[in-house]
Amino acid sequence: MSLMHQIRSNRLVALSALWLTIFFLTRCVLLVTHFREVDAGLGELLHIFGTGFMYDLSFIVYAILPMAVLSALIPGSLHNTPWYRRTTWALTAAVVFLMLFTATAEWLFWQEFDTRFNFIAVDYLIYSHEVVNNILESYPIYPLMALLLLLAMAITTGLHHFQGRLPARQGAPIWKRLAAPAYLVVLAMLITACVGQDFPRRTGGNAPQRELAGNGPFQFFAAFRNNELDYEAFYATLPDSKADNILRQEVLEPNARFLDRDPLSVRRSIDNPGRFRPLNIVLVTVESLSARYLGSFGNTHGLTPNLDRLRHESLFFTNFYATGTRTTRGLEAITLSVPPTPGRSIVKRLGRESGYASLGRQLGAKGYDCAFLYGGRGYFDNMNAFFSGNGYRIVDQSSVSNDEISFENAWGMCDEDLYDQALLQADADHAAGKPFFLHLMTTSNHRPYTYPENRVDIPSGHSRKGAVKYTDYAIGRFLDQAREKPWFNGTIFVFVADHTAHSAGKEDLPVAKYHIPQFLYAPDLLAPRDVHVLAGQIDIAPTLLGLLNMDYESTFFGRNVLRKDTAPGRALIANYRHLGLFDGQNLAILSPKKSIRRHDDVMGLSPESTSDVTDPLVQRDIAYYQGASHDFRNGLLRWQPMNIKEHSR
Repeated sequence: MSLMHQIRSNRLVALSALWLTIFFLTRCVLLVTHFREVDAGLGELLHIFGTGFMYDLSFIVYAILPMAVLSALIPGSLHNTPWYRRTTWALTAAVVFLMLFTATAEWLFWQEFDTRFNFIAVDYLIYSHEVVNNILESYPIYPLMALLLLLAMAITTGLHHFQGRLPARQGAPIWKRLAAPAYLVVLAMLITACVGQDFPRRTGGNAPQRELAGNGPFQFFAAFRNNELDYEAFYATLPDSKADNILRQEVLEPNARFLDRDPLSVRRSIDNPGRFRPLNIVLVTVESLSARYLGSFGNTHGLTPNLDRLRHESLFFTNFYATGTRTTRGLEAITLSVPPTPGRSIVKRLGRESGYASLGRQLGAKGYDCAFLYGGRGYFDNMNAFFSGNGYRIVDQSSVSNDEISFENAWGMCDEDLYDQALLQADADHAAGKPFFLHLMTTSNHRPYTYPENRVDIPSGHSRKGAVKYTDYAIGRFLDQAREKPWFNGTIFVFVADHTAHSAGKEDLPVAKYHIPQFLYAPDLLAPRDVHVLAGQIDIAPTLLGLLNMDYESTFFGRNVLRKDTAPGRALIANYRHLGLFDGQNLAILSPKKSIRRHDDVMGLSPESTSDVTDPLVQRDIAYYQGASHDFRNGLLRWQPMNIKEHSR
């Protein structure tokens, strides 16, 4: 039987061929529109499309298996009835529409995140309210859906006429009709055993090339299976005693004593010199504020005049890095001072997101009112459960009356309204004579980039540049109002990004794209200067408690970077699969399948090379992530755990 005859006589084969065509065209469009980032020669292109074809076929086998079983179970006598033909036409149109919709969604997702579907897409499906509204506000979604529907109907009609009437199969016994589904079951079992999310795409090429070689729907469903990875099963390890010695040297501060007999525990007593100062803290985590947007880091578009002025009035951290690429990773690092464990953030690990020795717990034990203020609805990304379970009370959009919200979009109220809520909370705490710790999470610097009119000279909804400029405007307005408050002189203001915008690059962990600003502003308390020490978000909590001269029992992996007698600087950066340690010049990367790589002179033209566990930089990298995963899994990050036997090391 010829291929053309097979396609004409079998609807599932025709759908498979159509799906392969759409996958191929999607890959071509992504390649052409991002060719500079992909940077592929002929050999790389052959690898991309060959590997991609394997993934495309793998997904199609899973996708058509239930349709093949259903088709085989329907008696052949029904195949030529009008009812069956109409139903089949409708189901085929739905499948074709889903194909086209998936291809369009992949394009939009790549535009936002420079990658195929992954954990983020899974999260977006779960938190559909914000995501759907964001899409509706960002794109002409209804005309686009109508166009896709018309196109799907036209393709289905053409396919229907191309195939003609399917022959009746009245005489075929059930065992013959189930033969094809049986073959597909065997093939699916082989795919499950041999083709994973990382094979064979993990071999060769830069990050965009590996993403192009994947299949979006295949990776989407793989993300459900791999939302949490066992560190010891997938990543390189060291003997506990070796990792223990390295890790404790990394986190050790003067006069600290380790308190737990577990070799990988970092629980220790911290002795900060001086008398405790119950200063107020307002910590603002700014959505997607990449360092490259600031004039202080060379941007020439004048987007951040208030922050550029604030640089000269603050402790300004010039060499500061985000731990991850998602808001939850930034919140996790800032709140718990823990490196990112493989898979999902602790913020989103349902049932295991609470009870930790967080920054809020530490300050709450000293009598602080600790609150998390979010511009949107805090059920998104499980933020309310995480913060309420770790010592914070919650103020989010759902707890703010409508007359206190002047502007909102899909993600929540504008930054001005959020800062107004912070002022109200601070006023109330000050009136009650209570020190406060307010942790804010903004939303305005996010697609669809909409904000109140007549605030900045870039129209609302126009671009990221306008959102950055509005973000800066709102910060300037907030500080102007705060300076008039009686609690201002006793307050430390912290402004730091949750992550950067567009952190993807040719490398798996492009260090420069994790660079974020941090400001510690307290004009009556902190002499302004640039702080050049290499640091990251896990260092925020211990540094702030150091500024308060606070003694405490710490489970933090970060350290007070303002103390001159601490270990050399480093930054931990990661995404959901790759775990890195940057020492200021070189980068070590740990990946699944116990892969170890490094980049020397990572800010220059750095070739990637393989490495092993004898490399001192790799050992530091392993010690942090092995220790963090061990401590999380064994409950060693908990607040005031029982039966801890104290001893010194």
